[in-house]
Amino acid sequence: QAQLVDSGGGLVQPGGSLRLSCVASGFTVDPYSIGWFHHAPGKEREGVGCFSFYDNKSYVEEFVKGRFTISRGYSRNTVYLQMDNLAIGDAAVYYCAADGFCSSDDGMAPNFNYWGRGTRVTVAS
Repeated sequence: QAQLVDSGGGLVQPGGSLRLSCVASGFTVDPYSIGWFHHAPGKEREGVGCFSFYDNKSYVEEFVKGRFTISRGYSRNTVYLQMDNLAIGDAAVYYCAADGFCSSDDGMAPNFNYWGRGTRVTVAS
């Protein structure tokens, strides 16, 4: 059974860091892609960035560029979202998703086919 498990959320102070993990099981992500999204209360779900196993390149949206990075683990079924210098506005539930459009040059699609359950990130002093 295809499954994505996203984890690593928690409480962090403004300016702090967290690393979220996304592990796929029951299917092989390679050569597809893993996307990261966040959903804050009262807002639309929004793409944060993605990693493409097709060319081993990542993409992050402009609003997190320079603070968030996306990378793959040694396992080809694991992708990380490293979040640094977190701000209160970054607080949300973060989801990883698999099998959607992801290009380091052209961005990412809003819809992916497989979704994790989400992990909550709280940023507060």
